Amino acid sequence: MRRFRLALIATTLLLGSLAAALPLGAGVRAQEASTNADTRVAELYDRLAATESASEARGIALLIQRRWLESGSPTADLLMERARQAMRGRDPALAIELIDRILVIEPGWAEAWNRRAIAFTMLDDPVAAIADIYRVVSLEPRHFAAWAGLGNLLMRAGDERGALESFERALAIHPHLPRIDAIVAKLSREVDGVDL
Repeated sequence: MRRFRLALIATTLLLGSLAAALPLGAGVRAQEASTNADTRVAELYDRLAATESASEARGIALLIQRRWLESGSPTADLLMERARQAMRGRDPALAIELIDRILVIEPGWAEAWNRRAIAFTMLDDPVAAIADIYRVVSLEPRHFAAWAGLGNLLMRAGDERGALESFERALAIHPHLPRIDAIVAKLSREVDGVDL
């Protein structure tokens, strides 16, 4: 019995010291990688807001959108790819089911909420879509596609002022969003009676 206790104590001490030593280095590296990735994304948003070229803006926006699709979890990424396939195949109900599973794994992944909002829109459920978009922009306030999507949903619901504010937020982040300038000009005339 005494040998068992000594072996158990030695094993516990060994495992405890290994556990204490390994995660620290790994955690620091992971935190540095996350900080570097956040810095690169912030730089992309800065470039997007500053560029005067629509074609350059398209390229920068694509880079940002690729970052949105990176959850950090291989399982969540695989489920997202399947959800995207379901949406391309016009099966939004399956996409929602898959994204619900993703959100159990990665509840802070803004793009998962955004894709589910798109699927709800495909199912003609604007209330659920709007709720998910509000979640997206609370997690990633610079998500220009979510702001534009919210603008479209609010415009369809007859909330011109809310739609205008959403589109303006999208344009503040991505000044070269296709067709949004014309929509903002039209809504401004309707809401404020101002011709831009």
